[in-house]
Amino acid sequence: MRTIYVLGSLNMDLVIETNNIPVKGETVAGHNFSKCPGGKGLNQAIAAAKLGAKVKMLGAIGYDSFGEKMFNALKENGVDVSYIKSIKGVSSGIAMIVLYKKDNRIILDLGANLKLTKSDVDAFLKNAQKGDIFLSQLENDLDLIGYGLEVAKRKKMRTVINPAPCKIGIKKYAKFIDVLTPNSGELHALLKYGKYQQKPDKLGISTIIETKGKDGYCCYKNKEVISAKAPRVNVVDTTGAGDTFTGALCYQLSLGKEINKTSLNFASLAASISVTRKGSSVSSPTFKEVENFSK
Repeated sequence: MRTIYVLGSLNMDLVIETNNIPVKGETVAGHNFSKCPGGKGLNQAIAAAKLGAKVKMLGAIGYDSFGEKMFNALKENGVDVSYIKSIKGVSSGIAMIVLYKKDNRIILDLGANLKLTKSDVDAFLKNAQKGDIFLSQLENDLDLIGYGLEVAKRKKMRTVINPAPCKIGIKKYAKFIDVLTPNSGELHALLKYGKYQQKPDKLGISTIIETKGKDGYCCYKNKEVISAKAPRVNVVDTTGAGDTFTGALCYQLSLGKEINKTSLNFASLAASISVTRKGSSVSSPTFKEVENFSK
């Protein structure tokens, strides 16, 4: 099994449900407030580890109770936390999540996530081997992620980027990216060229997997297109579904599997299970749960 190296964010999710979205100056009632360890990096690391992958994570937290809780969540789910930095004088990342009609709206304060350095990346990837997986998202500093991609490719690692939240600047690192996993909105933004919409192959990335919520996925792999609908499930909370998909896909890659209908359907099943539960990292399934769901 190959190791998955995750360079990513850690944010404490502060979640509140509401039946009404407030307009300017308005206060509305909320309910079911909860706190849950999150951040796209943490979510994807835990999603892969819960399935049985060997996962190491590079991230940063503050000296606060939220940071401690996120650190413990990673450790308890089997993620190697040797490269999680605690930084004084800055808060851990926070995500304010409003759930409205089974969908979510998110406001981020990245805090400690922006304090990682190139030296941290060098130390993190020092012992990475050819064929290991480098996974990142875009909640950390973009140039740092680009540096990580360059180092990873020099080591002949397989690189996976989940371009969320979408930052157009990631396109300048396309030559270092093997697999891109945007949702439909992110892919649309990345392909926009003036008044025109380019085709996925114009990004210069060999494999692009568009996640489409209840409509499943569409994978553009060189000249081949692979797509499938997601299973019908009772949707409770979509937070973290894309993270579960990407984490599950990286788990498949760590086993030496190729990106094909089988590995993509596995990732789609894992994401479908996650939306039937509340929370982000806590909603991702174990391998046994995916196996049972597929029967």
